[in-house]
Amino acid sequence: MKFLRDTWLILQRQMLLLLRNPVWLFVGIFQPVMYLLLFAPLLRPALVPLGATTNAEMYRIFVPGLLVLLAIFGGLFQGFGLIAELRAGVIERSRVTPVSRLALLLGRSLRDVVSLLAQAVIITLLALAFGLRVYLGNLLLAFLLLGLIALMTSAVSYGVALKVRSEDALAPVMNTVAQPVLLLSGILLPLAFAPQWLKNVAQWNPFSWAVDGTRALFAGHLDDQRVWQSLLIMGVLTTLAVVWAAREFARSVR
Repeated sequence: MKFLRDTWLILQRQMLLLLRNPVWLFVGIFQPVMYLLLFAPLLRPALVPLGATTNAEMYRIFVPGLLVLLAIFGGLFQGFGLIAELRAGVIERSRVTPVSRLALLLGRSLRDVVSLLAQAVIITLLALAFGLRVYLGNLLLAFLLLGLIALMTSAVSYGVALKVRSEDALAPVMNTVAQPVLLLSGILLPLAFAPQWLKNVAQWNPFSWAVDGTRALFAGHLDDQRVWQSLLIMGVLTTLAVVWAAREFARSVR
């Protein structure tokens, strides 16, 4: 019970800090909205071979990838804020508090998940206005998958930030990770267009499974095995990431 209470207290504080400066919420959705408005219409001719003959079908392919992109990048770059807290002595002062070290991490990461889901809801609502159609139950399950992705990438970002303790080092590390993840996950353009060797390499990218699972949910295929495979893969990786990052937090505030 103490751990849950500590996590809730940290989450409340982090949400309060976020709401005091809500510009970050809008900054976070600006680029995805631009992709939705300016890039998605260009894809329709390319997606016709995949059966996307209407706006609804086109957005069912494009929007899930866009949301996964938001979850990945929204989480991977959260470590910059933690480095600022390290420099300001916030983490140092945490040493004298009885708050659980895991709660210090989880409260921050859950803040990132809430922020991501708020952005995902806004983008989905905009896509509905452009013709996207998706079942509510499938959409909620897709949001669960997005939440796992955001929790995992956020935890990894915090863990790496505690290791490097410098924005100059964190930026190239995160970009080095993000670029191949983006290219090998079929986020903006399905891997159906890729050569076979690239498809084989993408099979080792867990985010490729996440994109496929999210697209299956948006298409209404709840019984598709890719849905449950992606949830399982993301669930395991998220658990490992949180455990590792929590240990880094414990060492930093010991």
